Amino acid sequence: MNHIANMVLAGLVVFAGMAAPSSQVTLTQASKITTFKNCTQLNQRYPHGVGRTGAHDRVSGHGKPVTNFAVSNALYAANRKSDRDHDGIACEKH
Repeated sequence: MNHIANMVLAGLVVFAGMAAPSSQVTLTQASKITTFKNCTQLNQRYPHGVGRTGAHDRVSGHGKPVTNFAVSNALYAANRKSDRDHDGIACEKH
């Protein structure tokens, strides 16, 4: 039964990806929520940062915004202190 549930979940993830193409990585609720000490530690696990749903990278000048950050409201909330520009993405990196 568990195998069937995993197959259905995998199908939904694939379907969701087809319905709303995005370069953002969405984390599941099963992911462990970790509060990282700093951006160096966070970027070791999430190289492009972690943002809340609907967040957009705020850039100055002509820089290109980061769009491939991991998306998790809970993980972002746990690491909100690392969002220096208050754009909803903690520790964003290209």
